Amino acid sequence: MSEKNKVDLNELRKAMEQELSSKRYQHTLGVSYTAACLAMAHGVDIDSAMTAGLLHDCAKPLKGEEQIALCEKNHLEISAVERINPSALLHAKVGAYLAETRYKVTDADILNAIRFHTTGRPKMSRLEKILYIADYIEPGRKHVTDLEAIRQLAYRDLDKTMSKILESTLAYLKTTDGQIDHMTEETYQYYKHS
Repeated sequence: MSEKNKVDLNELRKAMEQELSSKRYQHTLGVSYTAACLAMAHGVDIDSAMTAGLLHDCAKPLKGEEQIALCEKNHLEISAVERINPSALLHAKVGAYLAETRYKVTDADILNAIRFHTTGRPKMSRLEKILYIADYIEPGRKHVTDLEAIRQLAYRDLDKTMSKILESTLAYLKTTDGQIDHMTEETYQYYKHS
């Protein structure tokens, strides 16, 4: 992250502690620190990874209707699936918007990492993959199939880790009544042969 794009990580931590529930704040810290570790392992800027980690769920305190209203007011596109399940999916897009407008993040890679941390997308940057993976493997996660193997793989191969997580996520979503965002399917198709 260039000097002019630097964000004060201590200020962000304090802001997230104030705005998020205690449980969500602990998850956020876990994601931020895990992203920093993955950044070290994969040659990505550590401050960028921590910033993305701290802000990835900054829109979570907003109710689904509030997220939809914010998107409509600011002309942010909402898919049919996001409209049905805004709390699970739309918070990423709204979070990227808030990161830019409220928290003054100007780095496009950080904003994209936040924007795609729930669905992924084909051709993700290393930072985007790191945040997506960190959200899945952070220390607070416990009830995930093959979690230890995925955690170890994450430090060796980001693309294979993406494939494993996406495969597991899609398998889980197919057992629920939840809608599957087309971008998650598309992302899995992109990474499954890595």
